[in-house]
Amino acid sequence: MVEIKLVESDDEIMSCFDVAVQLRTQYNRESFVKQVQKQMLSGYQLVSLKSNNEICALAGFRYSENLAWGKFLYVDDLITSIDHRSKGYGKKLLAWLIQQAEENECQQLELDSGVQRKDAHRFYLREKMRNSSLHFSISLP
Repeated sequence: MVEIKLVESDDEIMSCFDVAVQLRTQYNRESFVKQVQKQMLSGYQLVSLKSNNEICALAGFRYSENLAWGKFLYVDDLITSIDHRSKGYGKKLLAWLIQQAEENECQQLELDSGVQRKDAHRFYLREKMRNSSLHFSISLP
């Protein structure tokens, strides 16, 4: 049985670490929990997908609004554990996120994906997402 639920407690955040670190390698357990707690103060939400009581995938997201997109749900993190890929968990989690966006009257769901993440890009395209822009950045001192 698959269960998708919002993560709320510090223990629940900690239980997501082993999956989260597969994409967000810069964190250790303590810094991950602190960073998620900090982001939650400004609207970040973390959701986990469990199968057989094991976290197999997770997503971090937030709601926002801007002139370009109107009201939108932005996906900061969408991660399926390497041990559980190609089992439909990413598809289920993305469908859940889309449902949340619709229920909250968002005009769009948005996410950025690193240029090196070719497998993720194939997944997003297969799920009828479109590559709608280029994202540019500059590191600051």
